[in-house]
Amino acid sequence: LGIDTPQPALSWELQGPGRQRRQTAYRLLVASSLPLLEQDQGDLWDSGRVAAAQSIQVPYAGGKLRSRQRCWWKVCVWDEQQQAGAFSAPAWWEMGLLSAKDWRAQWIAAPRKLEPSAPHLTASPAPYFRKPFRLTRPVVAARAYISGLGYYELHLNGRKVGDHVLDPLVTKYDRRVLYVTHDITDFLREGANMAGVVLGTGWYDCHTPEVWDFTTAPWRHMPKLIAQFHFQHADGTETRLVTDGSWQMSAGPIIFDGLRNGEYYDARREQPDWCLPGGANQGWEPALIIQPPGGDLTAQTLPIKVMQTLDAVALTEPKPGVFVFDLGQNLAGWAQLRVRGAAGTEVTLRYAERLAESGEVDQDHIKVFLRSGGECQTDKYILKGSAEDEVWEPRFTYHGFRWVQVTGFPGRPTLQSLRARVVHSAFAEAGNFECANEQINRIQHCTRWAYISNFVGIPTDCPHREKNGWMGDAQLATEAGLFNYQAAPAYLKWLNDMADEQRRSGQLPGIVPTGGWGYNWGSGPAWDSAYTHIPWYLYLYCGDASALRQHYAGMKRYVDFMAQMATDHILEFGLGDWCPPGGGASDHKTPTAMTSTGYYYANCMILARTAALLGKKSEQRRYLQLASRIQKAFLKRFVDPVSGACAGDGQTSMACALFHELVSGPLRVKVEQQLLDAIAQNKGLLDYGILGSKYVPNALTAAGRTDVAWSMALQTAFPSYGHCLAQGATTLWESWPGDTSRNHVMFGEISAWLFKALAGINPHPEQPGFKRIIMHPHPVPGLDWVRAEHRSPYGWIRSAWEQSAAGFTLRLTIPVNTSAEVYLPAADPAQVRLDGQSATQSEARLLRVAEGCAVFEIGSGDYQFEVRPPDAVRKLSRPSLTLGQGGARRRKHA
Repeated sequence: LGIDTPQPALSWELQGPGRQRRQTAYRLLVASSLPLLEQDQGDLWDSGRVAAAQSIQVPYAGGKLRSRQRCWWKVCVWDEQQQAGAFSAPAWWEMGLLSAKDWRAQWIAAPRKLEPSAPHLTASPAPYFRKPFRLTRPVVAARAYISGLGYYELHLNGRKVGDHVLDPLVTKYDRRVLYVTHDITDFLREGANMAGVVLGTGWYDCHTPEVWDFTTAPWRHMPKLIAQFHFQHADGTETRLVTDGSWQMSAGPIIFDGLRNGEYYDARREQPDWCLPGGANQGWEPALIIQPPGGDLTAQTLPIKVMQTLDAVALTEPKPGVFVFDLGQNLAGWAQLRVRGAAGTEVTLRYAERLAESGEVDQDHIKVFLRSGGECQTDKYILKGSAEDEVWEPRFTYHGFRWVQVTGFPGRPTLQSLRARVVHSAFAEAGNFECANEQINRIQHCTRWAYISNFVGIPTDCPHREKNGWMGDAQLATEAGLFNYQAAPAYLKWLNDMADEQRRSGQLPGIVPTGGWGYNWGSGPAWDSAYTHIPWYLYLYCGDASALRQHYAGMKRYVDFMAQMATDHILEFGLGDWCPPGGGASDHKTPTAMTSTGYYYANCMILARTAALLGKKSEQRRYLQLASRIQKAFLKRFVDPVSGACAGDGQTSMACALFHELVSGPLRVKVEQQLLDAIAQNKGLLDYGILGSKYVPNALTAAGRTDVAWSMALQTAFPSYGHCLAQGATTLWESWPGDTSRNHVMFGEISAWLFKALAGINPHPEQPGFKRIIMHPHPVPGLDWVRAEHRSPYGWIRSAWEQSAAGFTLRLTIPVNTSAEVYLPAADPAQVRLDGQSATQSEARLLRVAEGCAVFEIGSGDYQFEVRPPDAVRKLSRPSLTLGQGGARRRKHA
């Protein structure tokens, strides 16, 4: 609903019994009405029979689409036997407003700056807007197209419209403003109606002084609103309602709202009939027509919603009248309060993710970047004195917390007095991982909660202290996010934000969006490479090349900017392996120049691959040549050609060279050994920060030492994931000691590694989107079983294995219209069985024996492979972490 892409991409998921099922051709029909489609008439587009296996991201290629047009479509496919199936059930999409001239509404705001309702409040109360209107004929369909900055809430006839919260998503408002389309048909009545909108400050009017200077953002202005309502009548006519100077405005019960502060609500100020026909007019005045914010109105895709509600698990009273609710889980969102008492009673809610020794909430570490010294993560509710329970929750702020401290509560609360509302971008589940080791399952749990806590419209670093779209944190966690959630639309939106923030020079800030901060500090190649890596991940995991096409020019400008900043192909600037275990956040062993140059090389390789994909051969050669020069400079500066030792001697140092594939042949073997030695010298514990958390486990798996990465994941001493769990972590932390944020996703690559290495689910780079699957599970010592699933664009992929003295069993589900290369731990293919018979005599095709594995090709379907007898399963000994230089034999499978 409300698509403003002129050429939407169409995808379909195929199902069918048996194995080796695939599509050989398709026919798409797109019609302007359901009756036409039901008659197999594609008046907008009839693709005809297209001999192709493509079933995802097929671009619409019919007639030009109009604003607000509904398009009905269906597809039929031919299978591997060239047999045509029946058409799919009809589906539809509806266009939004495609041109600025489609907007007849005007931006409106409060006619004057509303005075704060109390001396200690620094911001105006939230303005309420309304407009009475009449519908004289029955309505068969109605739409609202609306944007309210910073946040809005739409009401019709006394009811909130939709289940979104914190609409619209943050952008660089002087370049792009998002609008939302709502189906409002069921909210209307014939005769008198009332439309109402409440506005919050959000990111648009940040009034809390902090170090990132959003208070001085070039777009900052008072809250404003634009809305346009279209009513289609049963007689074929259409009427319209728009925001203009005839709308009314009044202050309401939200007396204060601030994104980083909280929300204060005085229920005594409520006007129950404010959005009902015939509501009282006292206190209402005409709205002011105001200048637009400057950005182009663009359709919003994935909204933010309340996705879960959690009950409190414990309630304490560390001091008389101070009540602390434990929600049992660190999260992003807010509390829902249930209370009854006298009018004027003020209840205060303070949110935190850790407790002080006194048992009260501790907010010290999340207030450090606020300059005002005002309230942080604090909501207040003033009772109206109802005879029934008053139930309230904020609308225009959100918090990061596990505990909520309540003061001023009339009487003594119970566990039922407060619940947590879990808020994040409304992406669906895309997969999960579990295994026989509970610590690993808890790490997976922590990663998923850290990810959703840090995706509230944009990917953020933390949901409390900053809420900023830090590029480095996000790009490092993208693979984990795509394995666990269908987050692609949210990333596509954020890439547009990056393009809006990019300077003409190609330079990018460290946080996106930004009010102007982050270009001169907080950025650098490891962070800004989100602009090159995320489009590539979307292509690799989702089969969607649209971001690569759309942002290719901007990606080139960024790499060209890096080239200008480099000296002899080495980049010295940027943030490095942030937050290692010892010392300060920047006290990492690996030189920043090493990791920055590694990302410089990786970006050139992505650009070369993208250029090839887009048919730009000369640019492909250009970036390959630049990458070659960077590689030579990197090796000369950072890698000892004799020993393989790398600058800094940290685990990140060697893993950087390995992960970015800057070393090969015998030198790569030496660097791998240096990495193993560094881990052994650190007693099997990690010594890395944010970048090493991605480099090290993947480099070890590529080196055939998944067993070592597994051993590191099992550690419980400091520093380790297990140590964090022992301190009560329910999300990932920003630092290994836990002295800063305890809800950061930057160490979240471990979840992706569990999918890729242990479960073995990998996309094939030459057939992306899991059109071809590399299924390469790595059984490790002491782990009896693994189960994982991922919903690819083609359907569910499932991998489940178990190992015991009896052997190794692998159960797979491969979606229709895909194929897989399956790696089985058997040096002799004759030891592999499928369906109780030798796999070499089955429909599975033996491709090769490599890396200690028999590699088979299979098509879609369900499979159970067995490696028998027991001695066919590689005997994996626990890794020795005391090996000296040259003392470890390279293993390509474990």
